[in-house]
Amino acid sequence: MDKNVIKDYFNAIAPIRKRWKKKRKYYNRALEKYFAFIIPAGCRVLEIGCGTGELLNAVRPAYGVGIDFSREMIRIAGESFPGYTFRVDDIEDLRLDEKFDYVIMSDLAMSLWDVQKAFRCLNRVCHEKTKIVISNYNFLWEPALKLAEKLRLKLRQPNQNWLSTQDVYNLLHLTGFEPVKTERKILIPFYVPLLTFLFNRIVANLPLLNRMNLVTFIVARPVTKSIAERDYSVSIIVPARNEKGNIENAVRQLPAFGASQEFVFVEGHSSDRTYEEMLRVKDAYPDKNIKVLTQTGRGKGNAVREGFEAATGDILFILDADLTTPPEDMPKFYEALKQNRGEFINGCRLVYPMEKQAMRLLNLIANKSFGVLFSYLLSQPLKDTLCGTKVLFRRDYESIRDNRAYFGDFDPFGDFDLLFGAAKLNLKITEIIVRYKDRAYGSTQISRFRHGWLLVKMCLFAARKIKFI
Repeated sequence: MDKNVIKDYFNAIAPIRKRWKKKRKYYNRALEKYFAFIIPAGCRVLEIGCGTGELLNAVRPAYGVGIDFSREMIRIAGESFPGYTFRVDDIEDLRLDEKFDYVIMSDLAMSLWDVQKAFRCLNRVCHEKTKIVISNYNFLWEPALKLAEKLRLKLRQPNQNWLSTQDVYNLLHLTGFEPVKTERKILIPFYVPLLTFLFNRIVANLPLLNRMNLVTFIVARPVTKSIAERDYSVSIIVPARNEKGNIENAVRQLPAFGASQEFVFVEGHSSDRTYEEMLRVKDAYPDKNIKVLTQTGRGKGNAVREGFEAATGDILFILDADLTTPPEDMPKFYEALKQNRGEFINGCRLVYPMEKQAMRLLNLIANKSFGVLFSYLLSQPLKDTLCGTKVLFRRDYESIRDNRAYFGDFDPFGDFDLLFGAAKLNLKITEIIVRYKDRAYGSTQISRFRHGWLLVKMCLFAARKIKFI
């Protein structure tokens, strides 16, 4: 079967496609729901192989373009959704020359003539922050799908490419992309009262069992050595409560890096004159750009958010005032972000041997357990969720802030507000290994059991808002 035969097939089925989609209403609505969850509303979105346009419309783009090599599909899509742009184009010989925030390839790779060539052409429509969202069906379902075609429960398709998830990863690697995360959804592709909810909302999201799901979603991004060959200004946010003895060391120990540095100390209603020490340090180091704030609310999460709002740098750092994560390691985070090794850089304290009192045994076990759990919930590998050092571009933080309403104000620590927000916006999370040191001043403000219970509740919250949707 050559490419023209495939094109003729899609032109022939275009007039009846909507009727068949109505027969498979539950499956198509589910697919639209998952794409709309992955892609924030209001983006610039391109759908390749857009068919008659329903999926593009479902993700509510501010600017939407659909392309398809079937002229009949494009004609119907343009009549159905005049608010978007639809044009005849072929991903394997792409003429379109615009950049998009998201590119959709839904059930497309299975039908492409030359998948590697198609993936290489994607670079033409990507800027450095573009995300590619690919959905493919699981080939374990091939016998059931062929039976459905024979029973006229599904529209008959030409022979499909046999692409495993690992095949897609390999093709992405060969063409200049890397996977950000992978999700598997839909165990029952039709509606059965109660049963569909139970299997698709619960069972389909469980480890191992999700390998049986019908659809795999892969989110990928372009891999470039550097977003820009220049240095960035940085803001170091230091939330501090009863940390008087660590304030000066935070300034003294931080190496010079970036185009410029700004310290934003956020004082958290201390009883040991931490605020006065911040003011003294500011006066003692007039060559440093130091801001001192007293937070208006309570908790580290509030302090971090208020510090971020006061910061002016291109890149935002959180440095815990206990200095158990050494300030000397901060350039590693900066270089990882500058070189586009990730979009959200998280510290990891659980690799190198720790100083004797740095972390108690129960805390260590809990940290490792939460790392495994959050890797599953966020669909990205994450070893140390509780390390306070987190680094990201200001523009990405602003996107997290602007989409915060989805999660609400749930996090007193600040770490999970950022982690959940980054995962929801498909930011690539990368960990930097650091040494975890003993405190030089003060005592820990973490209650193992009270705060541990809060973390368990946040895991359940993340499961409901991110995984079991």
